[in-house]
Amino acid sequence: MKLEKVAELMERHGIPGRDAHDLPTSEKRFPDGAWYRMEISGVERPQVLEAVILEMEKRKIPIHRVISVVMGATLLDKAELRAFAQMAAEAKLEVILTPGPRAAWDIGRQPLTPEGIISGLRFRGADALKQVIADIMRGIELGFRGFLVIDEGLLWLLNKMKKAGELPKDVTFKVSIYAGHANPAGGKLLESSGAGSFNPVADLTLPQFAAIRKAISIPLDVHIMLTESFGGYIRIYDGPELARVTAPCYFKIEPGPACAAGPQALYKPWVSAGMLADWAREKVKYAQIIHETIQENFPQATLSRQGPADLAVPRP
Repeated sequence: MKLEKVAELMERHGIPGRDAHDLPTSEKRFPDGAWYRMEISGVERPQVLEAVILEMEKRKIPIHRVISVVMGATLLDKAELRAFAQMAAEAKLEVILTPGPRAAWDIGRQPLTPEGIISGLRFRGADALKQVIADIMRGIELGFRGFLVIDEGLLWLLNKMKKAGELPKDVTFKVSIYAGHANPAGGKLLESSGAGSFNPVADLTLPQFAAIRKAISIPLDVHIMLTESFGGYIRIYDGPELARVTAPCYFKIEPGPACAAGPQALYKPWVSAGMLADWAREKVKYAQIIHETIQENFPQATLSRQGPADLAVPRP
């Protein structure tokens, strides 16, 4: 069949028939009218969150969302989680909490084999789903309203529970880069399954990002800096164009050797909170540099002020 015909069929279902090589300016915005926001990953403990808050106040740069306890919220006690929620609420920061039980904790070794590594991180069996939902409910009871999700089946089930009133209506689910989605149809699937925002793989071209934006309305979570373990991307000078074609977007700032895998992984329970706090201060500095670069080159794009009303701020 001709490619043109396939493209027509795709477009009937709301999926662009080609990557957006014309790089159209996105007409979508956050509820406050802003084009972009800032997100800091790897905020693993209350001490690290405190460093983020102090540094953003010092530099006068808004930070809107923190991806937290990537090592697993199960590993913080309730007092630590309550302190975390209280600080974030006072600073008007959205917290996306990472629930603990997941495939990397499981007894199955397939994801670590040479072929199994490309099969994706998904929950194994009903018991695994039960455990991660229990950890999410623990977070909700302590006041958290945002959670990181990798598995599309889990996302679908959580959204069903939310619609049924079994989870609070103000809870949001962010889909992780580990889900591995990289095209408009994948974004459409996640949006229709209840995702509040979606993190595509990081090494997409601008036309590929623009095609995803054409298909969906939820915010895109765009890695503008990413760890060496993922490829070491630093796309600061792409920031103005990324803001223009992907708005509304969160710029994700996640430098370092590795996230959660390998001996250099930062988001492990044995990594010093002091070192993570130092990294957090650097990430806030990079947020300032990214914002300055965008304003120098595409000043039409606006950054949300601190604490816009639609954020999933904890309710301790």
